[in-house]
Amino acid sequence: MPGRIGVAASSVTGLLILWIIAATLTADPQILPQPFALVGPFWAELQSGELLFHLGHTLLRVIWAFGLAMTLGLALGLAMGRSEGLNRWLDPWLVIFLNLPALVLIVLCYLWIGLTETAAIVAVTLNKVPNVTTVIREGARALSPDLDAMAQVYRMPPLARFRHVVLPQLAPFLAAAARSGVAVIWKIVLVVEFLGRSNGIGFQIHLYFQLFDVGMVLVYAFSFIAVMLAVEWLILQPWERRSRRWRSA
Repeated sequence: MPGRIGVAASSVTGLLILWIIAATLTADPQILPQPFALVGPFWAELQSGELLFHLGHTLLRVIWAFGLAMTLGLALGLAMGRSEGLNRWLDPWLVIFLNLPALVLIVLCYLWIGLTETAAIVAVTLNKVPNVTTVIREGARALSPDLDAMAQVYRMPPLARFRHVVLPQLAPFLAAAARSGVAVIWKIVLVVEFLGRSNGIGFQIHLYFQLFDVGMVLVYAFSFIAVMLAVEWLILQPWERRSRRWRSA
């Protein structure tokens, strides 16, 4: 663990050095300010409560969309992976939604439902469900038939079979879908907020984009990136390592 943390810290430090060099060569803070020049604006936004207010709204949307996308994707992927007939019927739908641009779904949801919170959550969820479904479907196809046979021999109830036989085998695929899901969902949430919400990180980026304030755009962008990196390193990566541990036992 210490070695992994050291490598991550070195990597981030390298990126910071590249940023400093690029800002120095640009020599124009209106285009690319130095990283230390963002400390003051960041602290001011934090003290005023604006940063935490908008960060909270964005996180809430990410949590809702993530939970819905993972639940629906798990159900659809498991059903399609276990039933070849259902997979043949739904696979064209899956391909269509996988290739439908996120922007199109967002605009359609706003036009059909209105500029509401429900439309925002639905748009983000619909953009992510096909990806989760695809990953879980492959996991369902890889389930061991021997373990299924064992569960039938011991007459395990459906819920117990899902919990003790199916879910442990799907855990690595769930972890992979969750990691990619968080990375994609929060980016789509920012687009949704940019286009049609009155709060959130995306709304603030839109505001400062109109003011041509690169520094404040970076303050809000990197604030949320820092939160997502913490989720990735402290929750998702440990969960993924734990979910794969039983395979090497």
